[in-house]
Amino acid sequence: MLDLLQFGDSGWGDEILRGAGMTLVVAVLAYGIGLVLGSLSAAATLAGGLLLRGAAAVYTTVVRGVPALLVIWLLFFGGGSAATWAAGLFGFSGRVDLSPFVIGVLAVGLVSGAYAAEVIRGAVQAVPAGQLEAARALGMQRGLILRRILVPLALRYALPGLSNVWQMTLKDTSLIMVTGLAELMRVSFVASGSTRQPFLFYIAAAVIFMLLTTGSELLFHRAERRAARGVRRAGA
Repeated sequence: MLDLLQFGDSGWGDEILRGAGMTLVVAVLAYGIGLVLGSLSAAATLAGGLLLRGAAAVYTTVVRGVPALLVIWLLFFGGGSAATWAAGLFGFSGRVDLSPFVIGVLAVGLVSGAYAAEVIRGAVQAVPAGQLEAARALGMQRGLILRRILVPLALRYALPGLSNVWQMTLKDTSLIMVTGLAELMRVSFVASGSTRQPFLFYIAAAVIFMLLTTGSELLFHRAERRAARGVRRAGA
């Protein structure tokens, strides 16, 4: 059975490795989109007008309230029509089709952003108001306060939650197998059907996901320790 995982023409090792690479690429891009959407949504909630706060609330409530698979299906069947309509506004004619890769990145990114928005909003609200008041008393401008005070302090509070969002984003990539994109789960599904050895290939996929999530967790823990440098711990 293990011969089926070999590299070359006699095994599926090459395909599994490429699928794992595609999974990681989709996860990284979707997470980046999620951080941007989450930051904008959090900013709209905390400092925006009524219209922006309402739009942010609708986005986070709707996306977090429906299954991620449903978001993928909606983009899969309606994304092309929406893109065609948007292109028509700029004078482009003809049908615009979205590739499975684009659909997967956008769908997982939308879901990631909805959860990241709440993490970032909570982190910003956790920053002690006295820190910001002291900065204003010293005459610091808003942009300088944002760079030197708010963002570093909020990042320290946000990192544990953003770590969880990353883990969720990485695992949500498995759902985009329904679009036909050759990521890890899709390749495992095709290989298990071709060889009639589903247990072997799904175990291999599970091991790879565990390696990715464990490695990611170690990196986030290191980032948390770096962000907490100089912070006095309780009882110290």
